[in-house]
Amino acid sequence: MFDFGKILGHMGVPAMTIASVLLLMAIASLAVFIERLVAYQRSRAASRRFALEARALLDADQTDALVKKAEAQRHSHLARLLGTGAKTYLTAASKGGKVSPIELTRRELDRATESLAADVKRGMGVLASVGSVAPFVGLLGTVFGIITAFQGIAKEGSGGLGAVSLGIAEALVETAFGLMVAIPAVLAYNWLTTQGDTIVLALEQARGEFLDFLEARHGQSEAAHGK
Repeated sequence: MFDFGKILGHMGVPAMTIASVLLLMAIASLAVFIERLVAYQRSRAASRRFALEARALLDADQTDALVKKAEAQRHSHLARLLGTGAKTYLTAASKGGKVSPIELTRRELDRATESLAADVKRGMGVLASVGSVAPFVGLLGTVFGIITAFQGIAKEGSGGLGAVSLGIAEALVETAFGLMVAIPAVLAYNWLTTQGDTIVLALEQARGEFLDFLEARHGQSEAAHGK
């Protein structure tokens, strides 16, 4: 009968260290997954609300009100993007300069999109690292288990099953633990990557639509002013 407690008690310091490292990796990947899951859900919910309010404000040409509304929606990536764009345009339009406000806004939106994309993918490196490294950490534990098995043979003076059983069991448990940590981390990474890419794509579309709005509403007046 499989006795995990007996195997655990048989583990030496190296094997316990490997198991502890795998446990910490599992906790880290779980924490990242939960944090990103909550962040994505909050961003989607806040962005849906903000999108309706932003469209009404833009239709009414109330760009300054859009900035204030965006500042109150810090959980929304969409609000942070459009708020940055609207604020940049208003500042550039009030100061004037050789570069048009719309062009300055386009450049700032490009930088803001890259920054928000990095924020969306924050912590994903932890999942990728756990998914790729955990099996090898488990394999290292397997090596220690095999060494323990050979030590049992040397101690008993024979190669019987009793001399090696605990060492082999220890090796297999470490291998299984490594896979149990790695597989969920890889699945979580792939799922969160898909969700994050969807958010980034939506931000890029919103950036284009906002610039189209500025071109349609203010592009002609800027051209006339430039002349």
